[in-house]
Amino acid sequence: MDHLSGPQITGLALWSFGMVLARTCGLSRVVAALASHLQTKEPNLRQRLREWYWDQAHKHGSHRLDLPVVSCFAPLLRWSLSLWAPEEKRLVLVMDATSLKQVFVVLSISVVYRGCAVPVAWAVLPEGQPGAWKGPWLDLFEGLHTGVPHDWEVIVLADRGLYARWVWEAMQANHWHPFLRLNLRSTYRPHGQSAFRPMGQLLAAPGMVWSGRVTCFTHNSVEGTLLACWGLRCLEPWLLLTDLAPETASAAWYGMRSWIEAGFKDFKRDG
Repeated sequence: MDHLSGPQITGLALWSFGMVLARTCGLSRVVAALASHLQTKEPNLRQRLREWYWDQAHKHGSHRLDLPVVSCFAPLLRWSLSLWAPEEKRLVLVMDATSLKQVFVVLSISVVYRGCAVPVAWAVLPEGQPGAWKGPWLDLFEGLHTGVPHDWEVIVLADRGLYARWVWEAMQANHWHPFLRLNLRSTYRPHGQSAFRPMGQLLAAPGMVWSGRVTCFTHNSVEGTLLACWGLRCLEPWLLLTDLAPETASAAWYGMRSWIEAGFKDFKRDG
């Protein structure tokens, strides 16, 4: 985080250490835990932590600065990747949206690893407010694109409801591979054929798989690889669209998307 000022780095360290001690992100509990550990006065520490995240206009002093959170996303991702084994140049990211107490919606992109998820980019929006998520999502992609070395292979998983043509194009602009789940009501056309077919009729029963190059959707069509997999214990199949070749992609990779569920506790309770 060498793009931050000294006081900003100190505030970030205090907040991070305080949340570890308090096991929450609530200001009062973080202050109490830090004050006890550092043997300092709670009112002074509270003001310091509050001013760290306030806008510049609300901070005291003439040399106060805003903290541009977006500027931290790529350094955070680079730090995460520095812990990878040198020969492991593959990365799985997951984009997801989750509600917080029907007050906010958290849009997040996380690194998934060994059953858990580490958020590396996010936006917090008001719940139920009219307006598209397109702008915030594109900002997150833009904020992360310099965080991954150019020789790494990156796939991005997303659940149904987050597919859009501009999402597909934004991922490819970052040289990432989309891995997007589609609705059963979607349509596809195998290469070499003229008629579109319902994806819901692609697999007849659990235990079946299929993959092939297709054109998806009669409107705003996309060329790609369709992966279909119906697990024996699943109520319905996974239908996944990617730009990887059929012989190099596996529908089983989508199982890593569920790892982000373990991160919701951090978003909603622990912070």
